[in-house]
Amino acid sequence: MILGSFQPLTMPPVIKTIQEKETRTPSGERIAKVIARAGMCSRRDAERWISEGRVKIDGNILSSPAVTVNSTNKILVDGKPLPEPPTTRLWRYYKPQGLLTTHRDPQGRPNLFEKLPQNLPRLISIGRLDLNSEGLLLMTNDGELARKLELPSTGWQRRYRARVHGYVDSKILDKLKEGTTIDGVKYGSIKAVIDRQQNSNAWITLSLEEGKYREVRKVMQHLGWPVNRLIRIAYGPFQLGNLTKGALIEVKQKVLREQLGLELKRENSGAHRRR
Repeated sequence: MILGSFQPLTMPPVIKTIQEKETRTPSGERIAKVIARAGMCSRRDAERWISEGRVKIDGNILSSPAVTVNSTNKILVDGKPLPEPPTTRLWRYYKPQGLLTTHRDPQGRPNLFEKLPQNLPRLISIGRLDLNSEGLLLMTNDGELARKLELPSTGWQRRYRARVHGYVDSKILDKLKEGTTIDGVKYGSIKAVIDRQQNSNAWITLSLEEGKYREVRKVMQHLGWPVNRLIRIAYGPFQLGNLTKGALIEVKQKVLREQLGLELKRENSGAHRRR
């Protein structure tokens, strides 16, 4: 079944595309979600693949991710059917400083995926840590799980230890619980406590649920205490623990079921046809 098609003037008439309008079916799912769940990539990457013309539905090149598919549709990526969704797996990784949390970098800087063992499935990071940050990074082979666990609605706290330059005032730290606005950007509640003051540096433990880009660094800089080292020590129920830099440890399936409440073994019922 073709979900509405047209031939744009800028493309050869022999190439069909999917109408850039969302079409819903009672039991359908967004195409990017289906691709991500197959373990091929994240949902964001799936949307990029669609924009690059790499995805077809029922023989028609997709032009927009705003399409819903169901079990009657034949989905191809780069001319190949989607693989069966793999069993969900999760790893704890100690990201060292100096590595990007991305597969590609225009400047050619090293990324953590280049450092991982070659015998692993394609892994997706759950959230990111910037180049100069280190600590716990959760990795999974399930793109849809990665997306869900990144959302603030999970209620999972991210905990960090930050070494900042300056003499920290605990009363000012307490006010971060009320949230703050910097350059028009609103940041949610942050619970922060001083661990110790060492001469002109202080160690602080911070807990937050939102995790905007470089949030800890920006908030501390705004208060006049620039961060000179940042370590993520927990993401939800998962801890950095005694992991050493660069170490990658898989979380046991029993722990996943207990912590995530997931039925991890994928069932094939209702799967999209792969012909």
